[in-house]
Amino acid sequence: MKLCVLIPHFNHSQQLAAVLPRLAAYQLPCVVIDDGSSEHEQNRLKLLLAAYPTVTLVQRPYNGGKGAAVKTGLRWCYQQGFSHALQLDADGQHDLADIPALIATANANPTAMITGVPQYDDSVPTHRYLARYLTHFWVWVETLSLELQDTMCGFRVYPLASTVTLLQQQPIGDRMDFDTEIMVRQFWQQVPIIQRPTAVIYPEQGRSHFRAVQDNWLISKMHTKLVFGMLARLPTLLRQRHRSPRHWSRTNERGALWGLKAVLWLYGHGGRLLCHAVMPLLISYFYLTGREARTASWQYLAKVRAIDPNHPQLSGDANHFDSYRHFLRFGYATLAKLDAWSGHQTTNNAQFPNRQQLIDQLESGQGAMIITAHLGNIEQFRASAQSRYRRRITVLALTRHAAKFNQIMAELNPESQLELLQVDDLGPDSAMLLQQRIDQGELVFVAGDRTSAGNQSRAHYANFLGHPAPFSIGPYVLAAVLNCPIYIMLAGCDHRGQPLLHLEQLTDRIGGPRQQRQQQINDCIERYAQSLQTQTLQQPLNWFNFYDFWQPVTAPVTTRPCKEAS
Repeated sequence: MKLCVLIPHFNHSQQLAAVLPRLAAYQLPCVVIDDGSSEHEQNRLKLLLAAYPTVTLVQRPYNGGKGAAVKTGLRWCYQQGFSHALQLDADGQHDLADIPALIATANANPTAMITGVPQYDDSVPTHRYLARYLTHFWVWVETLSLELQDTMCGFRVYPLASTVTLLQQQPIGDRMDFDTEIMVRQFWQQVPIIQRPTAVIYPEQGRSHFRAVQDNWLISKMHTKLVFGMLARLPTLLRQRHRSPRHWSRTNERGALWGLKAVLWLYGHGGRLLCHAVMPLLISYFYLTGREARTASWQYLAKVRAIDPNHPQLSGDANHFDSYRHFLRFGYATLAKLDAWSGHQTTNNAQFPNRQQLIDQLESGQGAMIITAHLGNIEQFRASAQSRYRRRITVLALTRHAAKFNQIMAELNPESQLELLQVDDLGPDSAMLLQQRIDQGELVFVAGDRTSAGNQSRAHYANFLGHPAPFSIGPYVLAAVLNCPIYIMLAGCDHRGQPLLHLEQLTDRIGGPRQQRQQQINDCIERYAQSLQTQTLQQPLNWFNFYDFWQPVTAPVTTRPCKEAS
């Protein structure tokens, strides 16, 4: 990826003077597109840029609007051989500390547009914040989707090849209508759009070039044009909506709860042998009716074969047999969970080489964050740990069924030390509860191989099975807040169904300045992804994420939109 920073500028030299020193730390080539500023501003701008050899000035002969300046910059960057352009505003409202995250996401998804989803502080004018919802509504109509949560933010990375091609094919607005229109049209072109939260402020000395009457009229005309464009594309958009991959949390958990209850009833009346006999029939139902899960299984196993074509646990070519065995192994792992919940699992049937490391942690009286995965189940740890070191285990569940699962576990084993805590929205009360449990020497478990349903775009892309995959940064941010050690525990099963428990410590603490913490989090995720890959390649049928794990993530949560002025 060859990237250039693009800054549209119109009479903002004073504000730009505060932006350039912070931008210089990244040592990125930069182009400033001056959109016909006043003569006085142009002179100040030239003096300012003389101190920055990596910054190129491109001047337009007259003021055409923010969109015109950005379009000039996109074409210029493409002609200079750049593959991507990172657009940011000249007035200092964007958080430049997020530049590495935007670039990393673009590098992992080179064909995607990466855009900020602003998180405003109290500096945002209320009327501007509320007025943005009108545009949100029309964008959702124009795309027949709720996926684009902010189309006005000027902090984004453009893939230049597809963007310049679009500019050649379609006339797109020259002023404040540009940011929204080009994103909607990129969506229509099925260009991947990845949205990341980013802090945005309104500087005290900020200057807006938004013209209340003229620009609102242009925006109204734009939305009218896009609505008619949506109607012309209606069949295509409906097919695109049906076929587009969804975040795992938005898929229907087909029969998961009644399936578990059925197995629980069979387990209670006939034990493991009856469940074992019925499981192939039950799994056959889920396999035949679960097209998305079945496709995801095929794609995942194909990635394993690409790394190890002669893997002893897989056939040479993709087939229904391996995928069905993948589903069936999940069913048998459920039986292992029932054994653990019921207390029938013995304490000596799990291989746990680093058991003493965690025992030492518990003896210290300090709790810990355990990053696990959908590789086996963590209940096997409780069943295999020495009884005198038992602690309450809190599992942060990313599913809305947490309370129902707690009820099932209570019915199965009232003495269970396992509790699921739903974290779709982890508020102050939940954080305080977790802090108390960590201080009491208890363990908090969370799966590191799924992105959060409530904040999907907070992800770091790490290589997994030969392809970049999104891993949530949420568990590590939470561990930093809780000021506790972080461990990896990956619980798989061997071919006999016996548990294999892998444990390693990631870090004692995550702390320091923001950029340092971010680097520590990224390092932890890279180590986690490598460990998960190692364990997965050893037992590929034991990893139970039946969705497109490599799908780029977006930010579906409602956030305050970004100021549209440059």
